[in-house]
Amino acid sequence: MDKRVVFDFDIEFTNGGGIQGQDFRLDIEKHEISDKDLADYIVADLRLLMVGKVTILNKYYIEERHKRKSNSENTTKELLIDLSHTIENGLITYKGLPAPIICDYLSRENSKQFYEEGTQFQIGKIEMVTNTGTYLDCPFHRYEHGKDLSEIELAAFTDLDAIVIRIPYKNTLNITAQHLNGYEVRNRAVLIHTGWDAYWNTETYYENHPSLTRDAAEYLRDCEVKLVGIDSHNIDDTRGKSRPVHTILLGYEILIVEHLCNLSLLPDDGFSFSAIPPKFKGVGTFPVRAMAKIYKK
Repeated sequence: MDKRVVFDFDIEFTNGGGIQGQDFRLDIEKHEISDKDLADYIVADLRLLMVGKVTILNKYYIEERHKRKSNSENTTKELLIDLSHTIENGLITYKGLPAPIICDYLSRENSKQFYEEGTQFQIGKIEMVTNTGTYLDCPFHRYEHGKDLSEIELAAFTDLDAIVIRIPYKNTLNITAQHLNGYEVRNRAVLIHTGWDAYWNTETYYENHPSLTRDAAEYLRDCEVKLVGIDSHNIDDTRGKSRPVHTILLGYEILIVEHLCNLSLLPDDGFSFSAIPPKFKGVGTFPVRAMAKIYKK
């Protein structure tokens, strides 16, 4: 037998007034539902606006056949996938660059002197280079007169139509234009899934990693992609002093995101990608909380 929830509700409107309901019955898919989820469902189902406080009262469950299709079957849900590594004290992202120092500026214990008894706060202090964790590169990183983070529009790194191109590192470490042929990449964020993130925070991660070649960067530039990301130590081959991929992409204002992870959890396409940094002036790269948004029925 199906599960249903029975409850009363009281809804207040921010512009005055309200509505109440008694002995309301709702189909549910699981054995129980939280008051918050129940309130959100009512507001959405009744298409209410200017809603303030919602109170759920006298809630209990019964076994009874569902009366209509579940709301979850009729609503498109967003699934968010975190594509960022965690930044912690002492983390080495790039050999030769200092690890971040993350500590208290004001500890909870020391804060007690400023507040009433039982009230404590912590204020953190972070010292780090901007190339730490999963980060975004913009033109200023490579070019003195290129746009810095404060000059990049939100549309350049937010909710971009995206695609994953899977090129396992076990097959090749040199990703060429030929590997990128046959994909719909124009005006999209192109995420290169190599699987190298499996070595994150190990000695293996820093050496002989997958990277793009010059002709791959030229191909992506000519296709006018919006952003290129990779789950590797660097989008360029770091064994030499040349950085053609950064030079080509950033010179064309195509943003780069390095040190991604969890690309294996994404579909090949049908999702959006975001990698949003703080709005710093005079900074060309900075850690981001990179994420994918997948729409599911």
